[in-house]
Amino acid sequence: MIVVMDLRATEQDVASVEEVLKKFGYSCHFIRGVERLVIGAVGSGHGVPEGLEMMTGVEKIVPIMQPFKLVSREMKPEDTVIEAGMLRLGGGYFSVIAGPCAVESFTQLSVSASVVRTSGAAALRGGAFKPRTSPYAFQGLEKQGLEYLARAREETGLSIVTEVVNPSDVEQVARIADVIQIGARNMQNFPLLREVGRLRLPVLLKRGLCATVEEWLMAAEYILAEGNYNVILCERGIRTFETYTRNTLDVSAIALAKRLSHLPVIADPSHASGSWRLVRPLALASVAAGADGLLIEVHPNPAAALCDGPQSLNPGHFQELMAEIEIMVKVFNKTLWRGEEENDC
Repeated sequence: MIVVMDLRATEQDVASVEEVLKKFGYSCHFIRGVERLVIGAVGSGHGVPEGLEMMTGVEKIVPIMQPFKLVSREMKPEDTVIEAGMLRLGGGYFSVIAGPCAVESFTQLSVSASVVRTSGAAALRGGAFKPRTSPYAFQGLEKQGLEYLARAREETGLSIVTEVVNPSDVEQVARIADVIQIGARNMQNFPLLREVGRLRLPVLLKRGLCATVEEWLMAAEYILAEGNYNVILCERGIRTFETYTRNTLDVSAIALAKRLSHLPVIADPSHASGSWRLVRPLALASVAAGADGLLIEVHPNPAAALCDGPQSLNPGHFQELMAEIEIMVKVFNKTLWRGEEENDC
């Protein structure tokens, strides 16, 4: 349930309500919006404590009907805005995260970072740890890849988005990353979700290959339940009967997630399509569906990429796409965020 507090409520009023809720088995999560302070009471508690609505500072009590409590619009009607270094997402801000699927060398990463920065992206993506379908495929440079990402940030100022695969690696990845990515294969790796939930770094949560929207939002709930409210939802395509594309981009999920949740939603047209020729139309469709950003694979030489070359844009194609995205974003009354106020469109 949601306990809506009067904005004039004192700290003691809030503490008294929290004490009562905890006695009834609830854990409390505080969200201060523009017009109200909300206490989200979630967990194993049952029923409304007698007299709660009459306590000083309590405006009203609202039940949350959705199984995902903290993620829901009922909990927080206004959009959550995520800020991490140069990156800003949600609440009318639109950011592009771009770069190679995997960090292969510092030269490759440095060239990629320069391209995406010059073209208007706010963050650099690059995998140091790569969960691959085949155990014989390139698995990433791991620690050395993280070091390269840190150097690329020093050169360009771009925020760093990189994936963590194992709970034991969270600490070392968090020392480098501005945003930690949870890949599609790990969407329901609950120990990993809890571990990143204990951080205060933003988490980019990709939708699983066969996950429903509710399962996706419930995965986000694991992270918020641990106290980390900085979650970005990423629709990256789901597995269907179609064989002409790598996955099927669920454009409806973008619009639906925006309706059900206050968290920012981005799309990954690269993994959805598996083909660089389809990235542009899917990216623009995602903008039209209400996405707050895009995750796009860019490589200096896609033909030589060690991972996902066929779905990566070369520098020229990425620059052309960014010009179109800028126009589309403006049509939908959003700001293409490049990391600096004077670059707003």
